[in-house]
Amino acid sequence: MTTESGLPPVTPNPGGLAETVVIVPTYNEAGNIAELVHQFFAVAGDLRLLVVDDHSPDGTGEIVQKLKRQYPNLELLCREGERGLGLAVTAGIRRGLEQGFQTIGTMDADLSHSPAYLPKMLRLLERCDLVIASRYIRDGGTVNWGTHRILLSWLANKFAAALLRVPAHDITSGYRLYRRKTLEWIQTGQVKSTGYSFQGELLYRAHQAGARIVECPIIFHDRTLGFSKLHRSEIYRGAIHLLRLRFSKH
Repeated sequence: MTTESGLPPVTPNPGGLAETVVIVPTYNEAGNIAELVHQFFAVAGDLRLLVVDDHSPDGTGEIVQKLKRQYPNLELLCREGERGLGLAVTAGIRRGLEQGFQTIGTMDADLSHSPAYLPKMLRLLERCDLVIASRYIRDGGTVNWGTHRILLSWLANKFAAALLRVPAHDITSGYRLYRRKTLEWIQTGQVKSTGYSFQGELLYRAHQAGARIVECPIIFHDRTLGFSKLHRSEIYRGAIHLLRLRFSKH
């Protein structure tokens, strides 16, 4: 059964007692998704994991569907139509809000974000509204990245933080936990950014609304399987999107 939008009907809080849902957008992550699911439920078995798959031709969605038999707190949302990180995460956030979750998180599917940090991030969220898993604060870092890539990412985050006037070091990190109230605007608002700039827009809007932001240091591991969806051209387009966001009237 599907709704008029083509998506499955919403079941309120399908994880039972879970108050937290973590959204993982996927496209062609068949080589990583099973390991991520196993790692996630090994450390966060009482949380909900929502995989939002953009109709991956490599069978990512089918793998998740099979894993649902093993993990009752695993949910799959299959999207049709236009693909994209921003669209996928937005669909996941809206689903989480509709289901009544009080904490909504996001993380990548390529094993660069270890679920082992989730317990600490949840503890930090008790005293703030948004927790960012950060590569660019003390005790954070990256593994298997070349110097040029690290420098490009660091400069991009410096630019975004200064432009948006957000008190954070890792603006582009997709590993976050939000309190529900910081994302409720998405139910009626329009997210204008995609890709690289999408994370910046969510953070900017949360900060503009008065959200208290805390960063949690993490070690970011570059993917070993599959291919990155982020290209240098996307970074430049993202910078333009952030400029428009900063100086547009809301």
